[in-house]
Amino acid sequence: MKVIIMGCGRVGEQLGWLLLREGHQITMIDHDPQTLARLGPGFKGKTILGVGFDRDVLIAAGIEEADAFAATSSSDNANIVASRIARNIFRVPRVIARLYDPRRAEVYQRLGLQTISSTTWGAERIRELLTHSELDPIATFGSGDVSLLSIEAPYHLVGKMAKHLAIPGEIQVISITREGRAFIPLGGTEFRRGDLLHLMVAASSMERLKELLDFGGGM
Repeated sequence: MKVIIMGCGRVGEQLGWLLLREGHQITMIDHDPQTLARLGPGFKGKTILGVGFDRDVLIAAGIEEADAFAATSSSDNANIVASRIARNIFRVPRVIARLYDPRRAEVYQRLGLQTISSTTWGAERIRELLTHSELDPIATFGSGDVSLLSIEAPYHLVGKMAKHLAIPGEIQVISITREGRAFIPLGGTEFRRGDLLHLMVAASSMERLKELLDFGGGM
């Protein structure tokens, strides 16, 4: 993709390097020459010195052919103005604006702009880490009818077989990661200490799974 990033601060710089390493064509815009210089000679993308919501600057950056535009400067107002220009005037297919003030996000979403609030995201991530449970799903399917879980094999399951944790139509061990390598287990595959189990579980069977994991389910 041809990606334009407005704002070469810490977030913009990291985003640029990540996308560049993935093979995308990157153009970085910033009004501060020292900020752009921090990218160093190893940065193989294009750099444009100027204000990121200036029409001529955007055209020089290749906005007319861009596949994506990210506004990551330290100014919420500048990010929103630049994003609206990219989306509404130049019709860039993918436009994202970074916001510091999460209270503004709803307003801009009504305008059809996709925003990322680093404040909200950071708070949510910290909450997840503080309150994480091993039975929190990695992914859900349907309307939460089926969940994908990843748990370390409890001590009482070591030596037991995958079939002992399987209930047809309710709980299934779909993969085991052992010593860094994943494989699909057979019914007779024995659990070992340190195994990471990947389970598909029906929502109606979560309590049953808790019983099997906590108490051995009579195995």
